[in-house]
Amino acid sequence: MIGGGPAGLAAAFSAWEQGLRDIVIVERNRELGGILNQCIHTGFGIDYFGQELTGPEYAERFVDKLKETSIEVLFDTMVVSVTAEKKVYISGKACGYTVLSAQSVVFATGCRERTRGAVEIAGSRPSGIITAGTAQYLVNIEGYMPAERVIILGSGDVGLIMARRLTLEGAKVLACVEIMPKAGGLTRNVAQCLHDLEIPLLLSHTIIEIRGKSRVESVVISQVDDMQNVIDGTEIVYECDTVLISIGLIPENELINNAGISINRYSPETSVPGIFVCGNALNVRDIADDVTVEGIYAGVLIANFLSSE
Repeated sequence: MIGGGPAGLAAAFSAWEQGLRDIVIVERNRELGGILNQCIHTGFGIDYFGQELTGPEYAERFVDKLKETSIEVLFDTMVVSVTAEKKVYISGKACGYTVLSAQSVVFATGCRERTRGAVEIAGSRPSGIITAGTAQYLVNIEGYMPAERVIILGSGDVGLIMARRLTLEGAKVLACVEIMPKAGGLTRNVAQCLHDLEIPLLLSHTIIEIRGKSRVESVVISQVDDMQNVIDGTEIVYECDTVLISIGLIPENELINNAGISINRYSPETSVPGIFVCGNALNVRDIADDVTVEGIYAGVLIANFLSSE
């Protein structure tokens, strides 16, 4: 299992329940749970566990299950490359540079955030331009406050949640700017994270320029038409020290693409028998419960594959 987030944890435990015993999770961090560990807000587990949990609580449910098994976990270990012959090249403090030979490989590598480069915003390149997930990590894991006056670009769920989180920590979130005519995040997050805190949601707007030298000083926001073209004369300047980027997530498939393995977005099975992909690495999901269900299904497919060999 490459990745010990919700998909990898579910796939590993599911495979164990199917009778498999020689299972290894390779995790680049020092603990299991993946992105769940920095998601300290509630809203997880409603569908799968039937109760509302925080991200760490949700992860803990599966971590506790794994403690009852002999599944091996390699912490602080990076996967360097994978081959179609199921050779997994890893590097870590405990194991050094090692090649693992597997009968089956599961990619549960999650997803990554789109950055400023994906939307090509004009202007300078000062500090203070960060993704919503990075801000979440800094606040919830490292205990740092990265902003005082914030403009959020995009209305993805992580950005909405960070609008609330930063406000509760004392920052002033000036507006959430969305180029589309409707918000991209869940309706409940728009209501709880913006409307309840009276944070403006500027639909059909975008940032056309970022200004500042060593640090962000201001941004220029304009309205856009139905074709997402900037409407001249609608420019508004907001003085701020931080631009939070929340413009969507991309499946993290670099390893599998470098191996020359094709992915079917409708199934965890790939072009190579015995190699699977699940969770946000396959398709980005709105909730962790769906990722878990897909990981469980991947565990069943692994067992079926190995039993047929």
